[in-house]
Amino acid sequence: MAQFSNADRPDLDWSQVRETVRLLTVSVAQVENSMKHGDNSVATLTGSFAIMAEQLLAIQNAIQTMPEDSDSKATALKHCFAATNTISSTVVAFQFYDRLQQCLAHVSKSLTGLSELVEDPARLYNPMEWRKFQLEIRNRYTMESERVMFDAILAGKGMDEAISLASKVVCNEIVDEDDIELF
Repeated sequence: MAQFSNADRPDLDWSQVRETVRLLTVSVAQVENSMKHGDNSVATLTGSFAIMAEQLLAIQNAIQTMPEDSDSKATALKHCFAATNTISSTVVAFQFYDRLQQCLAHVSKSLTGLSELVEDPARLYNPMEWRKFQLEIRNRYTMESERVMFDAILAGKGMDEAISLASKVVCNEIVDEDDIELF
């Protein structure tokens, strides 16, 4: 097994660029692994909610056959409608989770791209390569709030200020559309 130089055992071949790439790779692996585990859980939950919605519909249809003057019919229908609304709210929450997954996928792809750029000396010291990479990242964003945050940070604003600006855009979009932002 070939030995390689690292921060633990530096030799003449040691490189801070290689160490940076390794750390970026660790970050990408953590994001990817978390996304994989999250996908499995959400897939299970989504399937369960779909089954519950079908079962509620069957219960609702069965209740409809009860005599009209039955108090229990009205009560049962009320609970079916409440459960259906709860399931609908949960589906909306899953949409936000899907958005989180999309953001994490962007982060993962960006970190991988950054590793590749830093690892290649011909690209590392070329400002045009950095600008090209920045534009690739920006063009992946599907929401205006992401672009606002990205632009603010590249313009030299701090992370907190960039997040605040992006949050304002999200709030304005929700107020303007009076709905959740779809992706």
